[in-house]
Amino acid sequence: MPEQQGETDELFDVKTQFYIGNYQSAINEAQKLKLNNTLQKLERDVFVYRSYIALKKYGVVINEIHGASLEELQPLKQLAEYLSQPSKRESIVLKLDQQVCGNIDVNNHVFLLVAATIYYNESNYETALKVLHQSDNLECRALMLQAQLKMDRVDLAKKELKSMQEIDDDAILTQLASAWVNLTVGGEKLQEAYYTFQELADKNTPTALLLNGQAACCIGQSKYEEAESALQDALEKDSNNTDTLVNLVVLSQLSGKTPEVCNRYLSQLIDTAPEHLFAVEFQAKEKYFDLLAKQYV
Repeated sequence: MPEQQGETDELFDVKTQFYIGNYQSAINEAQKLKLNNTLQKLERDVFVYRSYIALKKYGVVINEIHGASLEELQPLKQLAEYLSQPSKRESIVLKLDQQVCGNIDVNNHVFLLVAATIYYNESNYETALKVLHQSDNLECRALMLQAQLKMDRVDLAKKELKSMQEIDDDAILTQLASAWVNLTVGGEKLQEAYYTFQELADKNTPTALLLNGQAACCIGQSKYEEAESALQDALEKDSNNTDTLVNLVVLSQLSGKTPEVCNRYLSQLIDTAPEHLFAVEFQAKEKYFDLLAKQYV
């Protein structure tokens, strides 16, 4: 959805909470609003459903969005089905391929974001970029930047960040994008990234997303005690957050924790998100190691 210019954005608090990862608060703020504008109501509903998806409450979205729902909401049901029904993912992606090959409405930012998110989850970053590049919407630009970082194209991500800064330098998305780039660059930039996450937490509220950002900066600087403190805070806010669990597994190894501690976090990750790339790759390597070990018995 486009940013409103020249007037107060009544959805500002909803967007802020969503972008920093405070999804339940985004829903709560949205329910307080009394909107008369049809476009604002649609935009509110989009953020509410996206928040439910982020909370993995897919059933709410699947049940409430039906054939008679607005066209702009339909992609969100598609995303909820993709994330919640692994057996349907192949057919959903094939359908999406057909949609993308047709005439795309570049003003339908919801479809662009959903399509790119699905391709991103499929590790098909190039197609995600093709879908997004036609839009100047700030969220689309931010997702492009994330895809470029996943492709190890920091050079392109820096250019994308500059474009975002030209669109709205003060936007939370732009600040987050700056932190993501600095975190990837590493070195002296890690401290800049840390301050960005800290500032956003101070202005709003520390969320698992922001705390994980701080922890990643600390891990990169070998500040393991500070990283652990941030991750434990994140764990209290959301005990099943996959980023928190992955970072705790990594931190446990780096800081010399006992194998039991590391395995505990790893087991929780596998129970919570068995399809997470980290969990899948770890289990594959574990099986391969066991296979090799048998040769020396």
